[in-house]
Amino acid sequence: MNTIDNFSDTHAIRKTVIATEAGVVASQHKRAAEAGAAVLAAGGDAVDAAVATSFALGVVEPWMSGPAAGGCMVLWRADEGRARVVDYGMRSPRELDPADYPLSGAGRSSDLFPWLAVVEDRNVQGATAVAVPGVVSGMGLAHARYGRKPWRDLVAPAVDLAQRGLLVDWYSGLLTASSAKALSLDPDAAAMFLDEGRWPIVGAWAATMERHLNQQALANSLRQIAEEGPRALYEGELARALVRDVRAKGGCLSEADLAGYQAEWAEPLAIAYRGHHIHAAPGLTGGPTLAQAVGLLEQGFEPSGRGPDAQAYRAMARSLDAAFRARLSGMGDHESPKSPGCTTHFSVVDRDGNLCAVTQTLLSVFGSRVVSPSTGILLNNGIMWFDPEPGKPNSLGPDKRCLANYCPVIGVAHDGRRFALGASGGRKILGTVLQLSSFLMDHGMSLEEAFHQPRIDVSGNGEVTADRLLGAQIQQALAQEMPTSTVRPTVFPYAFACPAAVLRDGVRNMGCTEVMSPWGDAVAG
Repeated sequence: MNTIDNFSDTHAIRKTVIATEAGVVASQHKRAAEAGAAVLAAGGDAVDAAVATSFALGVVEPWMSGPAAGGCMVLWRADEGRARVVDYGMRSPRELDPADYPLSGAGRSSDLFPWLAVVEDRNVQGATAVAVPGVVSGMGLAHARYGRKPWRDLVAPAVDLAQRGLLVDWYSGLLTASSAKALSLDPDAAAMFLDEGRWPIVGAWAATMERHLNQQALANSLRQIAEEGPRALYEGELARALVRDVRAKGGCLSEADLAGYQAEWAEPLAIAYRGHHIHAAPGLTGGPTLAQAVGLLEQGFEPSGRGPDAQAYRAMARSLDAAFRARLSGMGDHESPKSPGCTTHFSVVDRDGNLCAVTQTLLSVFGSRVVSPSTGILLNNGIMWFDPEPGKPNSLGPDKRCLANYCPVIGVAHDGRRFALGASGGRKILGTVLQLSSFLMDHGMSLEEAFHQPRIDVSGNGEVTADRLLGAQIQQALAQEMPTSTVRPTVFPYAFACPAAVLRDGVRNMGCTEVMSPWGDAVAG
């Protein structure tokens, strides 16, 4: 079944991949990629560039990430010859009481997860949805082990970006419009992101005129983090201000929650695949489900040597469907397969061959749609990751880790190429990571070829969504496997996940981002 739309059938969009011996940062926003690339050009490690990129993304893509986010980093250390993982996922506050989130009896939630609806959407929107953030701790942990450049110098580009304020344009206006009603309910979010507290702030009509968000309070907070170090968000004046604001708006985040939070090192999952290797995050991430899908894919087809054919796509669909069924029954993740992308991913490679794959998120677009006025920080809604119905594998409770879909990976192909890969897009992330890994490993594609190869999505609902650019033979083969519909990739909303990757081939580095993303770019440094 083809979807009906109004768009041109002759319009083509492409991105060019250029090899270089310099380092490369591939990010969902080019300004953040430029901040990381400048660190690489100054002799910084891949981890240094990751820190700079992470903080910059919190300014230029604030609805996806920021100091209140959580996430995960998978690293490849060329000097150690091994992969490592930094886990900085969110946690529920210690004072959280599940009784404060009673079911409303009004059906299902309308946000990312089709949980039973909670009274006043307390688990979705507002300060009651805020979980303990991890991204600043995670960046600090990685930097303490591998950083070469001073911490303050790596956060400084984000401070400068926030001081100027995000340059708004039609794309930022489109994203803001999608959440304008929810943002209007919080005076501080409305003041930051909306005109007159109601309308999305969009770029000026004249190309020579610029409009910027007011992110001065965020700039001040980032300056404190730069000067005082990563623990500034968890202990001291900034932490007290953040807790005070959250609790004033009805949340239960405490100073003890922040002071007790620590990102952790973890051993990666080592997934063997046809002589290749994929290193993924363990635990409450998409990594275990990816490992299962990869194992099923290895059994499901043999590469033809002519690129991904109908047999390959059919095997990918079967593998993803089976892996998701196991995930949904055992791990408790029931995110809607139709949910929009609400995360950010970036990948880094330096000139020495060290790589980082980094995914971080506020969970929903604009998180809880609440801004801390004292700090200028847009807050997450990590509590929504938990099932509000008691007695389930992932039921809501105090001081619990959140189960997430993010799935950053490091791939090591048997031809010697290494890549860092991940994506945003909720449940769609897993299929994109699986397919791009297969395109690079099974079919020997270049990075540019892999990113322009049409993809499918199978997210556990027993259906295939296929790029309409796939040929009739592949579409028919997929339809024999399970119900199949075709879509046209668009700028908003994304039909598939939004990936970013870097690849090292010998001494040459390269990067690419989602072809349909108007902001995403790979920048050499």
